[in-house]
Amino acid sequence: MTNANLSGRNRMSLHGGNALKIGLFGANCSSGRAVTKVPERWSGTWPDNLKLARMADEAGIEFMLPIGRWKGYGGETEYQGATLETITWACGLLQSTKRITVFGTVHAPLFHPIIAAKEMVTADHIGEGRFGLNIVVGWNEGEFEMFGVKQRDHETRYEYAQEWIDAIREAWSDREDFDFDGRFIKLKGVRAKPKPYGGSRPVIMNAGTSETGRAFAVRNCDAFFMQASRVSAKETAERVAVVKAAARGHGRDIGVYTVGVITCRPTRKEAEDYHHYCAVEHADWSAVDNLLALRKVLPDAMSPEEFAQQRMHFAHGNSGLPIIGDPDDVARTLIELSQAGLTGIAVSLVNYADELPYIAAEVLPRLERAGLRAPA
Repeated sequence: MTNANLSGRNRMSLHGGNALKIGLFGANCSSGRAVTKVPERWSGTWPDNLKLARMADEAGIEFMLPIGRWKGYGGETEYQGATLETITWACGLLQSTKRITVFGTVHAPLFHPIIAAKEMVTADHIGEGRFGLNIVVGWNEGEFEMFGVKQRDHETRYEYAQEWIDAIREAWSDREDFDFDGRFIKLKGVRAKPKPYGGSRPVIMNAGTSETGRAFAVRNCDAFFMQASRVSAKETAERVAVVKAAARGHGRDIGVYTVGVITCRPTRKEAEDYHHYCAVEHADWSAVDNLLALRKVLPDAMSPEEFAQQRMHFAHGNSGLPIIGDPDDVARTLIELSQAGLTGIAVSLVNYADELPYIAAEVLPRLERAGLRAPA
């Protein structure tokens, strides 16, 4: 795509008109999002990421969304112990693709806003308007200790993030020189050129799970990631409606996305067997427990049954919605999510590059026949 007059609408639609957008989530991390010991688990290396991005671009996948991870979770596999930094990762992938949007996941408290704004504009020019920002406020205390940065309390994190994104927007605006005098951020005589590609800013997304996080997202972001219900599509639709209503209260429209973990095989039994093989027989349970402990999900804080359920949720896909079955099953679930009002879904796979071709060949055509997507 070469379009010096890139429209904001084109950006926000992730450069396509598909009713259900599909992205790949977490490929910049070793093991991806599957906390498993199986030997075919995702490597997270640059060559494999580059191969995957080109494959996804060719298949018509709308976006790639990385995880901003600085420290792994240990266990036998050192789960997510090797990760590619997300803005530089995005630069390389954008240079090597044509259509796909690539996000950078940026911890606001760890990146100075002027440096971040310049880095992201550089990525945006490399991709000719295909860069997106996933803003996060952080929660992993061990990662903040690595940087010598003290984590703020929950409410203050979002107050800081508001100033940070305001400063980013000022740097991306048409203003020549500006000062910024906030409670946390104070900038003097800022000059930030070039501006984002084509006269419109990058897509901004957030996945805050708290009320404060959701309020931040509906004020500032174009896309909000929420957890889909594991109970019913009706419950998912209710959650989507709450987010969209909150955005309308600010005079805004917002895309609502979720995350999922797809295990797709020619038969449902094959898919269920492979899921059990990865998530139960060969789960990296010590890494699962480390991950849960960091989130304060502890066995003495809940019933044994509830804790066991939480362990299973995180063992295959790190809490994303499990979508397991043959191509008809997977397509049916994705159609139901779209009917619930979701704009799109970011999915993870045990091995992205090995499994994406089958999904592209079997699941995507079913979504095309359902009217949710056009051929790549």
